[in-house]
Amino acid sequence: MATSKQVIFKVGTEEYGSDIQLVSAIESYGGVVPVPNAPSYILGILNLRGEVIPVFSLRKKFGLPESEVDDKTLLLITKYQNMKIGFKVDSVSEIEEVDEEELHKMPVIVCTEATNYAKCVVNKKGRMIILINHEGILSSEEAKALNTVLKKQKE
Repeated sequence: MATSKQVIFKVGTEEYGSDIQLVSAIESYGGVVPVPNAPSYILGILNLRGEVIPVFSLRKKFGLPESEVDDKTLLLITKYQNMKIGFKVDSVSEIEEVDEEELHKMPVIVCTEATNYAKCVVNKKGRMIILINHEGILSSEEAKALNTVLKKQKE
């Protein structure tokens, strides 16, 4: 039986999971520099150990209003295609081992281009945790806008 380790985090009241192999760091939320005229879901950029990383709002992606930053607000630094990207999350609760039999396909009715980020759902002791598909988190337009912001920052 295959198992995986997931970083479990909250955005709003829902729990999500990200494969620990794709998470390079969990950082406190600070030092994010806003980028003028960037799309609303790009909160800014962060200089993390000499590397410029865009910071993306999962709340905006999920259609939720932005929340105030508090001591639980964190950045999940993860890999997206050939770059690192930071996702602002409300909190990170744990690293959870997930067994293959706990994985369930997303219901067809909720599978749209807007929900490409949802890979599958885990039913863990009565908790429903949506596992994130990193390749589907950004639409093609969002990825293009992100690359444009990064290119401008390098100039």
